[in-house]
Amino acid sequence: MPKPKVLYVCHNHPSVRPGGAEAYALELYHGVREHGAFEPFLVARAGPPMSDRTLSHPGTALTTIAGDPNQYFLYTGDRPFDYLNGTMTGKDFYTRVVANLLSALRPDIVHFQHTVHLGFDFIRQVRNTLPGVPIVYTLHEYLPICHRHGQMLRTVNGQELCDHESPRRCHECFPDVSPQAFFLRKRFALSHFAEVDVFLAPSHFLRDRYIAWGIPAEKIRFEDNGRQAIAPPAGAGEERPRNRLGFFGQINYYKGLHVVLRAMKIIAERRRRSRALARGRGRQAAPSAGANGARPHLWVHGASLDLQPGALQEEIRGLLDDTKQDVTMVGKYSHADLPGLMANVDWVIVPSIWWENAPLVIQEAFAFGRPVICSNIGGMAEKVGDGVNGLHFRVGDADHLADTVTRAVGSPGLWDRLREGIPRVYEMADHVASVTRMYHALIAANGPRMATA
Repeated sequence: MPKPKVLYVCHNHPSVRPGGAEAYALELYHGVREHGAFEPFLVARAGPPMSDRTLSHPGTALTTIAGDPNQYFLYTGDRPFDYLNGTMTGKDFYTRVVANLLSALRPDIVHFQHTVHLGFDFIRQVRNTLPGVPIVYTLHEYLPICHRHGQMLRTVNGQELCDHESPRRCHECFPDVSPQAFFLRKRFALSHFAEVDVFLAPSHFLRDRYIAWGIPAEKIRFEDNGRQAIAPPAGAGEERPRNRLGFFGQINYYKGLHVVLRAMKIIAERRRRSRALARGRGRQAAPSAGANGARPHLWVHGASLDLQPGALQEEIRGLLDDTKQDVTMVGKYSHADLPGLMANVDWVIVPSIWWENAPLVIQEAFAFGRPVICSNIGGMAEKVGDGVNGLHFRVGDADHLADTVTRAVGSPGLWDRLREGIPRVYEMADHVASVTRMYHALIAANGPRMATA
């Protein structure tokens, strides 16, 4: 008897442009295939603006990925995308391309990882083409709620965090879009989300935001993202200062690398002032910012700086030049590089200025036994206990981050104590077992089923 099929739909593929949702989707695909209860398929959208890939076989919108017959790039071509309402303006993509794909694969479950660049209508087309097939949707961020790239940051006050939307508030952030248009935007998204049987939320914080926005609480289930088993923690037991810091991830405004670099510049300036003051008093200055003689050094692992606005590129490059004695720009990295890169650092810094959801880099840091220094908001604060397995600093506050880094590298025994508080990472095998149980229950119910929170 053939295995039931699960189709994963994602807005991008990590082989084209790395990202948290993309990496998780691919790991889940492989995990389900190894588990063996379902035959998984992965369809990832391809084409501009996320990549410049073109069709290798003209006449079809699909092409296999890396020779895997169950992984496909789905090309949307030059069809315009309405970012306000999250939909293709050319509906033939759904009624012809998507409908044909679904009819050919005949999945028993469709599990969405993202619909940006694909559109909410993809959900509706699943329901139209395969009326009895359950639909699952993992909520990775807040794009359906917030028109500002899903970041929930006000445009009118720079970095002010937004904790709820309304047509009026959204119009304040985007004066060229009427309150009526924002009202219809929300109604449009929720009408398509009504077709989803179960939503998965990797953090309680994100789950609460979506319940407040309008998704029924009984339809959203908390389920942390699983991660593939990786190498055991490295570097424990070494007798040395714990002064090595690591930033991992995309370089953009929201991820907050500029905040870390400002903090490193502040630490260097404090060190220079301390030395000048000591010289003026005829004393020997301490060699670093830390009480134990440790001078912090930051390794930056990330890419996409060249894709950012010119002002941010200029600021980042200027800060890198100002801090070149204390910061090493490593650049792009792959998942296979993580064991060596994590072994080279003691602390992982997650300085995002937006709420975040469940950053994969926190799971990766914990898997390698690295305490995390993070912003004190949202999914970051939920995943990292201040003084338990990491340290919090006030979001966007470079001075407070400088204080926190100085404390981290200058407090003997702190790193070891926080490392002992790191929880076991939720492994992909456990996650797959949970998710496949849900798939079986949905199929058995042969229709909508309410989730258990």
